[in-house]
Amino acid sequence: MTWPPAPEPLGTRLDVVGVGEAMLLLQAPPPSPIEEAEALSVSVAGAELNVCAAVARFGGRAAFLSAVGADAPGRRVRRAVRDLGVDDTLVADDPDRPTGLFLRETPADGRRRVTYYRAGSAAAALDASAADRVDPGNAPRSVVVSGLTASLGAGPRRLLERLVREAGDAGTAVVLDVNLRPALGIDAALATMRRLLPLVDLLLLGDDESGPLFGTTDPVEVLAAATAAGVGETVLKGGERGCWLRDEGPRHVPAHPTRVRDTVGAGDAFLGAFLAGRLAGARPLAAARLGARIAAGVVAHTGDTEGLPERGTAHRLLTAALD
Repeated sequence: MTWPPAPEPLGTRLDVVGVGEAMLLLQAPPPSPIEEAEALSVSVAGAELNVCAAVARFGGRAAFLSAVGADAPGRRVRRAVRDLGVDDTLVADDPDRPTGLFLRETPADGRRRVTYYRAGSAAAALDASAADRVDPGNAPRSVVVSGLTASLGAGPRRLLERLVREAGDAGTAVVLDVNLRPALGIDAALATMRRLLPLVDLLLLGDDESGPLFGTTDPVEVLAAATAAGVGETVLKGGERGCWLRDEGPRHVPAHPTRVRDTVGAGDAFLGAFLAGRLAGARPLAAARLGARIAAGVVAHTGDTEGLPERGTAHRLLTAALD
């Protein structure tokens, strides 16, 4: 176990590598459904990229490990990665496969609908050999993997297994965000995560995901089950009900009050802020409060990362969490 990490100022070296897929997002303006929209907005979205973006906003050094097609959407993804302050040198260009994309709409009933076009994408073809891109002489302090990436296919699952199993020898903490996506299928992802739990330093999961993984949604039971599985530290998220973790015993952290406009990206922002806080030396409770504050900013804005604080504000918030 390499957790909790030795406190170190963010940005001194590579703080985090996020592993996953970022895609081109085409979104209909609410409340227009896709079939009636006359125009679609274009952006880039990806859970693990969002986590890296949050860490970078706090002054951390973050890199994204992925693949994109050698196409215009792929170039757009690369530009977005760099614009978020994240290193894109671990992103490979695949000349034979396209960049994934998805459509998002929020019709009048308020129920967001998403349609994915990621089967056969460049990122879905990632395999264990992609781990060779990480320089062993510049091993990250942490690596973020997820059940979402494990759902992309057998190749991505092999990549995650290799990265996690080699992390300990490199002194890299393993951060697992369960992040189940039923539309992609969850059985293979759950099997992979259960195998890797004894090697996980920090586990993040929602209470809607704890049932499939641990067979319970009770916070005390979830925290106990994760510890029994060998996990170093666990945070159970409950959306507007806050989160639960251990800090000298089970603790509940309320959600930060805010006006909710768009919940997409909230969990990623929470994880990025929590991870930044812990890497910098914050106690679990302070890091969770920081995560709740940053997640509240994201849900108050439309978009995955638009609500992240400016760097100066992020620095002040992190400094306060370290006091």
